[in-house]
Amino acid sequence: CMAMMAASAFFFLSMNSFDKKWRTSILVSGLITFIAAVHYWYMRDYWASVGDSPTFFRYVDWVLTVPLMCVEFYLILKVAGAKKSLMWRLILLSVVMLVTGYLGEAVYLEQAQIWGFVSGAAYFVIVYEIWLGSAKKLAEAAGGYVLKAHKT
Repeated sequence: CMAMMAASAFFFLSMNSFDKKWRTSILVSGLITFIAAVHYWYMRDYWASVGDSPTFFRYVDWVLTVPLMCVEFYLILKVAGAKKSLMWRLILLSVVMLVTGYLGEAVYLEQAQIWGFVSGAAYFVIVYEIWLGSAKKLAEAAGGYVLKAHKT
């Protein structure tokens, strides 16, 4: 929790020291780490009081932060010519991954393998897109800080 909150403070407080084209990206990074810090706090309390895995809180956190990370990829690659369709494709895939993952883990336990397969397939399409697909090609074409940020 503290590391995420410290990262949020860093992102928010240092935002004006970045070039204007990167400020929205830094803001989104701060939002991601802040949302995660708050949810980690809830998860810690839930686990301490109930003694069970905070599955619901994990998925609430992920359904907010993972699409924001897809926005982050778009914002980094926007300066390299990325289209909004890339962002929406990644967001859609992340929502499919998370919703089907939750269904398999918490709702339809008897069909967990089926839901896990669908969730995993969406995950691997995201990974492909970022590591080998058009996102990687845009980052490589831009080079420099865009490529470095993309790899990070």
